[in-house]
Amino acid sequence: MYSIISKNEFITVIKKLCETNGIEDSIKQGIIKISQVLIEQNYFLFQDIICIQNAGLAMGAPTSSIFSEIYPQYIENTKFCEILVRHKIEEYFRYVDDILLMYKQDQTNIQEVLDNFNNLTPNIKFTVEEEKDNKINFLDITVAKDYDNLTFGIYRKPTATGVIIPKDSFPPKRAQNSSNQIPL
Repeated sequence: MYSIISKNEFITVIKKLCETNGIEDSIKQGIIKISQVLIEQNYFLFQDIICIQNAGLAMGAPTSSIFSEIYPQYIENTKFCEILVRHKIEEYFRYVDDILLMYKQDQTNIQEVLDNFNNLTPNIKFTVEEEKDNKINFLDITVAKDYDNLTFGIYRKPTATGVIIPKDSFPPKRAQNSSNQIPL
């Protein structure tokens, strides 16, 4: 998500959010200026080389995760609602960049919904994964449809290794005032 959010579009969203929420002009200008400075801090270190990310939000910047959530929330609240209502979408769930829509196939043309979503912003392109055998995977969950009921199970991608980090795995505490310890 970080690299596809346009910096200019993001600043426009910040301006609109300030106006919508009645933020006084001097504070609004400060928020916009701070946001501009933060999104221009687009340097990151990769294999001991300092790189500049030319498009989108910087991958390593602490603010990028927050900014990359503000942007889709704004689109959801200003543009998605009309599409969801018009196409009779019954349920909408999103986590970061994964969306699950529930609808009746006889009332909704999912290709039209996809086209509408893809026309909202030039950088974000949506794709569709339809259910197979009355099942669909969303995040780490398999949602199965059985008549009028939904059941849920754990989903693991085919590439999953089954390796997990043990709950008691953590780095050792630093030894205080010990000259033979390497600082962490």
